[in-house]
Amino acid sequence: MSPDRSQSAYAASAADLALRALDALRGVGGTAMIAEHVERSDDPKAALGAIRFVGADGFAPYLFGDAVFHPQDAMAVAQSFAVFPPPVSTPAPPPAGGAEPWLVAWRDWATAALLARFADGGDAQVGEVLAPKPEGAPVLAESEPSRATSDTVAPGAPDTVVPDAPDTDWQRWSVRMGQLSPLAIPGLDGPVHAAARTDPAPRALAKGATRAVLRRDFPTAARIVRWLALLRSEGVHLPLDPVPLVEHLGLYGGGPRLALDVAIARRLLGLETV
Repeated sequence: MSPDRSQSAYAASAADLALRALDALRGVGGTAMIAEHVERSDDPKAALGAIRFVGADGFAPYLFGDAVFHPQDAMAVAQSFAVFPPPVSTPAPPPAGGAEPWLVAWRDWATAALLARFADGGDAQVGEVLAPKPEGAPVLAESEPSRATSDTVAPGAPDTVVPDAPDTDWQRWSVRMGQLSPLAIPGLDGPVHAAARTDPAPRALAKGATRAVLRRDFPTAARIVRWLALLRSEGVHLPLDPVPLVEHLGLYGGGPRLALDVAIARRLLGLETV
């Protein structure tokens, strides 16, 4: 399989798994949702990669809905770690280490932690064996935006951050937190969550989500709004009401991944309709 075709297969499989998770969150579909995704796939390896790509969000039906986490689901998630093992040692946070490996390590930890919670009665050591908890969190320091981070990018273009650059200004920081949106889900806690709760982080998240919506970068907006919804569910004071933002994002298409982010945000906010 060519690299382009391989990437396309993984992306298609991840979209399919996100759609399955969304259906399960709505109470639609059969049992053992994650295992079924692998069993019915024409490319089981791509399906296992999709489990890691969707990550902790694949547990949303079990955290928010009535779906039952089956032993087959646990086996499928564990197999994804066996086929795509994380590095033995956790990467250093940027700028000391690369940003992408560090982000992946955090998302892997979230997946492994929830697997341990559902499959082994909350035995955190099981999750630590599969994917140890990384160190550090995106660092926010309020400052004036530079030319490189001004709002001169065309509407609809995805927000990006300079690879391995310090996440100091609110634009870069909010995008980086959006890249860690699978951690914005009940049952997880750590330095990234502490960073999101600490002033002036809620204001930076609100500004980042609003900026993304105005630029029509709805996937980035939905990922950042996830953090605002989580903070609201924890009773953290926010500078804006995230409900209208979530309702606005729900009006747009964008594929199963965006829809799953919005559905999780709605559940965090206690809204009835997915």
